[in-house]
Amino acid sequence: MSIKLHKALFLDRDGVVNVDHGYVYQSEKFEFIKGIFSTCKKFYDAGYKIIVVTNQSGIGRGYYTEADFLALTQWMKTQFSNHNIEIADVYFCPHHPKKALPEYLKQCDCRKPAPGMMLQGIKEHNIDPEQSIMVGDKLSDMQAAQKAGIATRVLVRSGQSFDESAKQNADLVIDSIDDLTKRLPL
Repeated sequence: MSIKLHKALFLDRDGVVNVDHGYVYQSEKFEFIKGIFSTCKKFYDAGYKIIVVTNQSGIGRGYYTEADFLALTQWMKTQFSNHNIEIADVYFCPHHPKKALPEYLKQCDCRKPAPGMMLQGIKEHNIDPEQSIMVGDKLSDMQAAQKAGIATRVLVRSGQSFDESAKQNADLVIDSIDDLTKRLPL
């Protein structure tokens, strides 16, 4: 018996789901990107699992705790649920190779551009990377998606400035998350 594979919309968090104000860990400072709910709803209704993959070196740096992050994540998932969207999972990396508290100071396989979080999502949710999409705002998002075999890599201009190498590693560059369903028909 074969296992049914699903398609997924992988999203970076800061700069894609929410405005990147730098090390956000409180709901009152969490500002959703315009269009994130309507875009995710279209993909969710089309059968995509919504999976968030986010580097969170603020934990490793001691700016906030894993408990702070998990509380914010639960709140964020509830906001999506209020829009009739289920977030299948949120994967995070608290590590940093150079600037972190001792227990988080390491070179890991989960911090993007490493593909660990995406590979874990692919495995745990039976995702077909060939039918999946990664939306990020940095070169590291595109590199991680490429290493994980995710077929479509989308770079969104939501505050981050990026260079030519970031654009060259993307299949599509869009100005806002609203443009995703216009450029990738479901």
